[in-house]
Amino acid sequence: MNKNSVRERRLARAWSQEQLAELASLNVRTIQRIENGGQASLDTLGAIAAAFGVNVAELTQEATPPGQDDALDKRVKAARARLARESAFWRQLITWFVVCSGLTLINLFTSPGHYWFMWPTLIWGGLIAVSGIKLFVLGDWLARRQQQRLQQLLRK
Repeated sequence: MNKNSVRERRLARAWSQEQLAELASLNVRTIQRIENGGQASLDTLGAIAAAFGVNVAELTQEATPPGQDDALDKRVKAARARLARESAFWRQLITWFVVCSGLTLINLFTSPGHYWFMWPTLIWGGLIAVSGIKLFVLGDWLARRQQQRLQQLLRK
């Protein structure tokens, strides 16, 4: 790895070593060691690359085993996609809560004898619950199962 690459990128953004360490969730000593020519693990390189918003291959100049940088870049992309899905879920949940609270208030003030607000609350809440189960409980189980099945079919 080019030891000056990390330093140059950090200085181009006017970041201190402490700021880079915080953005990459690393120790300041790790950043110092890398900038002084020390070796870095793929996880460390991935964290630094994510902080800079670049691929791991852009941080390294030495020949690395084929596919190693691609695999780490894929992991970083997958983590970002997972984070985006989780953020979308929490936005949906907050929207559901605000809208259903408003519907409840409207219902209770306009027609207190008939509780129609329960239908949209339960239906929409059920859909959000299914989405949450799929995201947090099942996780990537379905994708792993499809991959296993594909491998079984290819072996035949």
